[in-house]
Amino acid sequence: MSEQPGFLSAARYGKDLVKVCRVVREDEKHHVVEYVVKVMLEGDIETSYTKADNASVVATDTMKNTVNVFAKTSRHVLDPTLFALHLALHFVTKYAHIHKAFIDVTSLRWSRIEVNGQPHKWSFVRDGDEKQTSEVAVDATAGKDHLKASVKAGLKDLLVLKTGGSAFEKFHRDEFTTLAEVKDRLFSTMVALSYTVDLPPNVSLSIDNLPEIGKDIGFTKIAQLVRQNTLEVFAEDESASVQATMYNTAQKVLSSCPAISEISYSYPNKHYIPVNLSAFGLENGLGYEGGAEVFHPTADPSGLITATVSRHR
Repeated sequence: MSEQPGFLSAARYGKDLVKVCRVVREDEKHHVVEYVVKVMLEGDIETSYTKADNASVVATDTMKNTVNVFAKTSRHVLDPTLFALHLALHFVTKYAHIHKAFIDVTSLRWSRIEVNGQPHKWSFVRDGDEKQTSEVAVDATAGKDHLKASVKAGLKDLLVLKTGGSAFEKFHRDEFTTLAEVKDRLFSTMVALSYTVDLPPNVSLSIDNLPEIGKDIGFTKIAQLVRQNTLEVFAEDESASVQATMYNTAQKVLSSCPAISEISYSYPNKHYIPVNLSAFGLENGLGYEGGAEVFHPTADPSGLITATVSRHR
């Protein structure tokens, strides 16, 4: 019986906020990606905590260096999800005592600058705060020849706004309700979403098979479809509520992307409050019909709506 009152029930460590930018030059056409990477590892590392024995510790500086080397050498560097898979597979196969690797890649958005209606070959613009996310976990606890992986991808900080096609009516009312119903309102939110991608069941998980996995899944195409579906439904849905629009969006994504088994959305309301201009003899659409034209943007308090929609099995 240990004299200490507790035992180590979980342990994971790694390197966060590894920032890397890679330029890939294909003759005169260049590609650029900018990532923020987090690496976390699990395995036979207990003694580094319980015995002050660092023999099992792969230094977090080594992890940072590995990310930089792979940014140069990985053939998958332009696809953040495949790049994350490549890194995760490397850590669990290179180090016998490391059994799980968790890699998160956040991709900053660089888009080509258009010149005379054509995308420029090597000039880019940061067109907003939107980021693509990839979260990969590789599990080698059953052995290095029996690897398992889970893959999540998504978006965050995608700011959208529509000035029509949104209402909020017939909601529950009680003695604490002061909010008026409105037939026409501004709808704005900072979209965050994540979705689970099922890997091909007939392909063994290995570094050598990553090109086949990437081809079968098409992570980049899925990311583009999810973004397109999300924006299209937001724009076109006659929104009875944020909840209804969110649900309709998730259903469209599942219809468009068979490889996605589940998708989660978070829509925090970005409130725009109509300004009362009646003191100045001006009408500003404060009634049920809405149609206001002057608003006060307010950051808080903010409604927060979330949902997860899973595919029927």
